Amino acid sequence: MNKNHARMATVLMTLLVQTAATADMENGRALTERNCTSCHDDSMYMRDERRVTTMSALQNQVQRCEINLDLKWFEDDINDVTGYLNTQYYHFESPQ
Repeated sequence: MNKNHARMATVLMTLLVQTAATADMENGRALTERNCTSCHDDSMYMRDERRVTTMSALQNQVQRCEINLDLKWFEDDINDVTGYLNTQYYHFESPQ
């Protein structure tokens, strides 16, 4: 891994730790209920063949959905939804 990749990995890990630690669960729940469940119910988060298998993949998926639905969320909203989904369904450990 070159220095740029290592630096990017460190920044990503730091952001993921901050996301998990600072997520507003009530806002994440409200945004999920108002936007995400308009496309699918919560069984998507509990299926055995999940495509999302890491915290960074979860963050990326929330960002993709936000873009595809043209929601224009703030970064904090994306972090709140990611934190809420992780707490409720995924239970990924935050990177140390």
